[in-house]
Amino acid sequence: MIADSRLRNGLAVNVSPLQLSLAHGGKILEIKHIRSFLAVAKALNFSRAARTLHLSQPALSTQIKGLEAHLGVSLFMRNRRRVTLTPAGSVFQVDADALMQQLAEMELRVRRTSMGDIGNLRIGFVASATPGLVPAVVLAFKKQYPGVSLELKNVPTVQQVEGLRSGVIDAGFVRLPVTEADLSVSLVHREPFAMVLSKINPLTKKKDWGLEDLMGEPFIAYGERWAPAFYQRWTSICRAAGFTPNVVQETGEMDTAIALVAAGLGVAILPEGVTRRNRRILAVKVLSRQKIQSEIGVAVLADRQTPLVKRLIAIAKQVGQPKP
Repeated sequence: MIADSRLRNGLAVNVSPLQLSLAHGGKILEIKHIRSFLAVAKALNFSRAARTLHLSQPALSTQIKGLEAHLGVSLFMRNRRRVTLTPAGSVFQVDADALMQQLAEMELRVRRTSMGDIGNLRIGFVASATPGLVPAVVLAFKKQYPGVSLELKNVPTVQQVEGLRSGVIDAGFVRLPVTEADLSVSLVHREPFAMVLSKINPLTKKKDWGLEDLMGEPFIAYGERWAPAFYQRWTSICRAAGFTPNVVQETGEMDTAIALVAAGLGVAILPEGVTRRNRRILAVKVLSRQKIQSEIGVAVLADRQTPLVKRLIAIAKQVGQPKP
């Protein structure tokens, strides 16, 4: 019930579960007096109004007299036959109705915000998550929760971690692994890595080229400074094949890495999904048998998992459908 929040100078402030009052001239008037007035104003009968409020008629009369004394005006003209509003009472009824409507709307907004139905959510994402995952998540989220506004920011994983800690973003789509102890990370998407070569690379002339053939090749990489754990993950594929990749160029955007590979400046190992739009200019071989895969997760501060954030994660899992 909203009946117990506090009003000062006619405005709702400092909402609490204990009291909702009007302060005027140093005196306190309970909001229950406003409700009682409106019940009488609607029924124009003290007995019927008292039954509606589950009060005795003397108690109701006492509340109305207290309200009139507080305001210093008569709100009702009453005799043994009828009850009518005074001009002041009619004006007060309009304002009291508006006040109660505002309180009802405030209560609804607070409840909906608490449930995650309305509000604002600031989301970071790595650019490589945008081709298939992030737009689909956003569309699904907006369809289910149209009252929530979303702010999307293209931010590398390392900066997303900083943004979560500073409160700049509420959640982030990051390249995994992310191992910071103060973060909670939910896996929402998994896909294999792929070897990526320019179609003019001589290796593509071989009948069956593989990881070992990349040993002497220059590598273009999504830079370690932007996602250090992700860098270690893809390079571990090369180490398992018996060599350390010779990284000659690092970039903060996977699309840039693809462009450099397509130009013949090197080879790359990238998440399979980011190569799909560029198969016309690339030679791509998916590492489908590799246990090491590319993963995207939603990261949040462990102690800031709001209802909105939880709903985002749930929808991201549904859309991404990470396979075991």
